[in-house]
Amino acid sequence: MASRTLKLVVEYDGTRFVGWARQSNGLSVQSVLEDALQVITRESVRAEASGRTDAGVHALGQVVSIHLNHSITAAKMRVSLNALLPDDVAVLSVEEVADGFHARKSAKSKHYRYTILSDRVRRPLLLRTAFHVPLPLDVAAMDRAAQALVGKHDFSAFTKLAERKPSCVRTVLSASVCKHGPLVQVDVTGTGFLYNMVRIITGTLIDVGVGRKNEDCIAQILASKQRTCAGFTVPPYGLALVEVHYAGDLRV
Repeated sequence: MASRTLKLVVEYDGTRFVGWARQSNGLSVQSVLEDALQVITRESVRAEASGRTDAGVHALGQVVSIHLNHSITAAKMRVSLNALLPDDVAVLSVEEVADGFHARKSAKSKHYRYTILSDRVRRPLLLRTAFHVPLPLDVAAMDRAAQALVGKHDFSAFTKLAERKPSCVRTVLSASVCKHGPLVQVDVTGTGFLYNMVRIITGTLIDVGVGRKNEDCIAQILASKQRTCAGFTVPPYGLALVEVHYAGDLRV
């Protein structure tokens, strides 16, 4: 049978994984997915994700593309994978797509969300998915500050110095901070992201929320291109890849 391309949407709790990518130092999401694919197809199938999530980072809608020769239907593939995958990884959907589709190269933008628990009391059921800040946050000021991120900028100040790329210019399409009960969500959608970019953005916005930084600070930090001018890097467990957008999507 001729080679086929399938698009998978995968959700996972990243707590016990070293990240998406297969590595020698621990269990990855890619490795458990590829191992399950080999059991089903008896083929060596490489799973290409829209982007690498780091250790401890979660995904609500990671997109994965695979190429295979097996004749299994998309519907049966989803059922078979979920029967083999561990409880902290699930395939939400599988569909057959054009051969030119590539989860990373075809992506137009990605939506990340960082969740903060803003409450004096910790919530045990949120320990793996929200960063606890036991202080009141000025969410309106955080949201106003976040608007300065929108557009095409050099985000050198918002990435780990050792991981800087030759070009740190990236485009943020939207950024917002909103509150739902005790939870504060920082949502950022962009065409591409640098290492730790959303986590450093969130740490900077928390500094704004508690009054350590002025809400007009973002433009100055961007202009400085200095990591030391931005806020702290929040832990990975509050971050999730929410959705990946492709050509033809309503929200691209």
